[in-house]
Amino acid sequence: MKSITQALLTTLLLSCSLTGQANTLAQDITGLQHGWAKANYQLNDDAQIEAFEQLIMQAEQVTKNYANTADSWIWSGIIKSSFAGAKGGLGALSYAKASKKDLEKALSLNENALKGSALTSLGVLFHKVPGWPIGFGSDKKAEKLLIKALKINPDGIDPNYFYGEYLYDERDYKKARQYLLLAQQAKARPDRPLADEYRQKEIAKILAKLDKRLKK
Repeated sequence: MKSITQALLTTLLLSCSLTGQANTLAQDITGLQHGWAKANYQLNDDAQIEAFEQLIMQAEQVTKNYANTADSWIWSGIIKSSFAGAKGGLGALSYAKASKKDLEKALSLNENALKGSALTSLGVLFHKVPGWPIGFGSDKKAEKLLIKALKINPDGIDPNYFYGEYLYDERDYKKARQYLLLAQQAKARPDRPLADEYRQKEIAKILAKLDKRLKK
C-alpha cells in the first residue's frame, strides 16, 4: 500500500512540475510575442535596434531554458530575422543566418509547432535574403516551405499573407490576390491584437497595389 501511495505521489509531483514548466514557457513566449510586435511595428531607428537587441538576449535565455521545445526556437528565429530586416545591409546577414539556424532547429523538433510557424518564417527568410554568392536565399525553397505551412494552417493570417506577398513579388498577381483575401478574412487572434492590427494594414496596402496592377 505504501509503495502505491509513493508512486501516486511521485506521479502527482511530476505532473505538477511539467504543468509549471508549460505555464512558464507560455508566459515567456507571450513576452517575446508582445515585445516583438512592439519593436517591429511601433519603434523606429535606434529605439527599434535597442529593443531587438534586448529581445534577442531574452530569446536566447528562453531557448537555453527550453532547448527541446520548438516554440522557443521559432520565436528566437523570428526575432533575429526581423532584426536583420530592421538592421539592413550586409551586416544583417549574420542575423539572418542565425535565424535560419534557429528555425531549422525548431523544424527538427516539431514542424507543426505554433501551426507551422517555423515553415512560414523560414520560407519568408529564403525569399527575402539575397541568393548566392551573397546569401542563402532561394525562391524555390521559399515557395516549398510556404506551401507546406499553408497545409498545416490553411486559414491562418500569416501563411496566407506571406504566400500572397511571395506571389506578388513573382508577379502572379491574380493568385496573390486570392491568398491575400484569405489572409484578410482570417480570424482575429485574441492573444495577438497588435500583430493582427498591423498585419491587416500590410494586407490592405499590398491589395491596393495589386488592384492598380490588375486594372492596367
